Amino acid sequence: MAIKSSPNATTRIYVLRVELEGIEPLIWRRVQVPIAITLSRLHSVLQVAMGWTDSHLHSFTIGGQTYSNAEDLGDLNMLDVKGRKLDALLGAKIREFEYEYDFGDSWHHQIVVEGITDAKVERPRTLCVAGERACPPEDVGSIPGYQDFLEAIANPDHEEHDSMLVWVGGAFDPEGFDINSVNRELRRRRL
Repeated sequence: MAIKSSPNATTRIYVLRVELEGIEPLIWRRVQVPIAITLSRLHSVLQVAMGWTDSHLHSFTIGGQTYSNAEDLGDLNMLDVKGRKLDALLGAKIREFEYEYDFGDSWHHQIVVEGITDAKVERPRTLCVAGERACPPEDVGSIPGYQDFLEAIANPDHEEHDSMLVWVGGAFDPEGFDINSVNRELRRRRL
């Protein structure tokens, strides 16, 4: 027999602010996730919230230890992300940690725990509640490559203008961020 949740039941959630480092104006998101979320699931949430496509390796650095999905973790002095829960790694004192996506382009994100709160169980527990600006396209070539890309697509006379627009799929708005699209995808993936 299935046990149904009370309409007043709550779950504890982290409110996390995620900032992509090294790009101005700032690209950021604010997400709410269950405090016992695994690092693997948090990675999936961050991929959707930031607009990445999960095409590369990633790592989290929490309290001086790095956790990754990379092979040969011992050679990299990293531990496996599998089964690691965020609340257990943060403990009572750690309120900031790092997330790196794509070891080639090295997209570094600073994540700050802005708070711990209660959420109604009948509402989605994982939500993107705010953010600004689009994340760089995959494989654009890190921060310098992104700056070159933006310069090319903004200038119709640039020699790479047309090829960059074709490469990115026809259009790119660096100021664009669609919170509704992000939350639809989070629900679709059941994150």
